[in-house]
Amino acid sequence: MKTTDRITKLVLARRPELGVRNVKRDIATTCGISYEAVRQWFAGDTENIKNENLVALADGYDTTVDWLLSGKGEPPRKAEPKAGGEKDVATSLSAADAVRKMLEKHGKGLTAEARQSIVRAVEEDPQGDSTSGFVIATAKPPEGDISIPQYDIRAAMGHGQVPAEYSEVIRNVVIREEVLREKGVTYSAAQALAMITGWGQSMEGTINDKDPVIVDRGVNDYQGEGVYVVTWHGDLLIKRLQRQDEDHVWLISDNRNYEKQSARIDDVTIHAKVLLVWNARRV
Repeated sequence: MKTTDRITKLVLARRPELGVRNVKRDIATTCGISYEAVRQWFAGDTENIKNENLVALADGYDTTVDWLLSGKGEPPRKAEPKAGGEKDVATSLSAADAVRKMLEKHGKGLTAEARQSIVRAVEEDPQGDSTSGFVIATAKPPEGDISIPQYDIRAAMGHGQVPAEYSEVIRNVVIREEVLREKGVTYSAAQALAMITGWGQSMEGTINDKDPVIVDRGVNDYQGEGVYVVTWHGDLLIKRLQRQDEDHVWLISDNRNYEKQSARIDDVTIHAKVLLVWNARRV
């Protein structure tokens, strides 16, 4: 079985609601890379699947890198901790390594001592027991609640920025499903919901700088006027999209100090639709 066949099998096993047509876009979102890069993998250019992409896929879809490279049968889930409270050394190393990578990328504002303390806490308690002070939310939320993972994508709301090489889940937020219903928010699937943080001023008034927003990663094409997370010429943006003509859309900034931009719809990759700002303003 080819690597891309294993990846497809994995994605559909973990997120069957996506369907085959949305597999590539979900992979792009999970790895934090462009849809075009993923399309090239499936066209035969598997040499460009970097190690960090495999790690992101294994983390995002709960399996092992070994299976992605050469496994057979159904994709295994990551090893569970051993019975009787005994710690699994492999799990501890994996968790600590993942946290080290996260801190290298996003922990520049922390002191060296603080970073070492975080890594040491994970090494001692990889499953996030509350006694360590480092808690990983893994429990299934109560019925009627939805656990929404937060991704550190830093979607730009100004001039844009190149997306990170992969998206790292940094924590979960649990929200009552009835709150979304009360706000009139609809979504493709609960598993497709995620939170990201917007940066910049171009959407000010709708989404302010550093506002967390809930997005639907199951929306990967234009579905009428709305606010979307998109990549356009290498820049990751949050913009309001509006149809201009058959081949073009307007990229609109809600801040009136910014001019709208015309874009060929084929040049715009839609990663998700923005549903709700975390302060409960509907967009």
